[in-house]
Amino acid sequence: MADRPSCYPEPSLPAREYAVAGPARLDVLTVPVPQGLFDTPFDPRHVLCLHQGGPVPVSYREGRHERSGVRLQGQYCVSPANASTRWTMSAPATSLLLRLTPELIDETAQAMGSGGGHIELAPAAHLRDAQIERIGWMMQAEDRDRYPSGRLFVDALADALAARLLALHRFAAAPAAAARALPVWRLRRVIDYIEAHLDADLSLAELAAVAGFSVSHFKPLFKRATGLPPHRFVLERRVERARQRVLDGAAGLSQIALETGFADASHMARCMRRVIGIGPMALRQARE
Repeated sequence: MADRPSCYPEPSLPAREYAVAGPARLDVLTVPVPQGLFDTPFDPRHVLCLHQGGPVPVSYREGRHERSGVRLQGQYCVSPANASTRWTMSAPATSLLLRLTPELIDETAQAMGSGGGHIELAPAAHLRDAQIERIGWMMQAEDRDRYPSGRLFVDALADALAARLLALHRFAAAPAAAARALPVWRLRRVIDYIEAHLDADLSLAELAAVAGFSVSHFKPLFKRATGLPPHRFVLERRVERARQRVLDGAAGLSQIALETGFADASHMARCMRRVIGIGPMALRQARE
């Protein structure tokens, strides 16, 4: 796939002149999109694509899923930095591309009180927001008229667009979280596996395989579902199993440590004191 298909021209000369003092935090392109199969080019910036003109039925691929819909005037799609979406267009269309640097999003998030750090935008399609639409048309007018209002005005539009995107992203994050959670049946399968193998040297890759996810996907999904990272969850389950066995009084501490996955009795005692605030000897004495 080419980095820039012919329907994605280079920015116009005024846009280049506007950006001469440094990379543009926000720039705009009005581009024709051809009928048929079309891969959006990889771009180091976040790209908002606003549809112009009449309705156009389309299909597009998000990850492994094929979806369909109708592009309507003013609707926009979000393509995160360094991402690409495959579209099938039923007819030619025109798109207004608003391209924002990741640094703009990060800086705006920090100014809004996020505490800093890198912000990830999720891909989305067929969204509608009156404020984003107005910013898009103002940017298009500036580009068409060779930026008569100057850099400060476009910088203000950039800040407004980034703030609006973040506000919408936060608003939409709560319901979306459930869709990205670990399914209950998968979570139960992992927990059952942990309970059955507490005496084993469990690995993150092993638990991810039980859940049916890659390690990188499993870690945040598991923490979101349980409130704990996998290693901490396993440790607390081992401590709880050891606590019950100590209170049973039917086995020695070394045996209990082996049965619950600790290296030895001393290791078990240290972990118990850290997690529940009391060691096995004190626990056994308290029971008596």
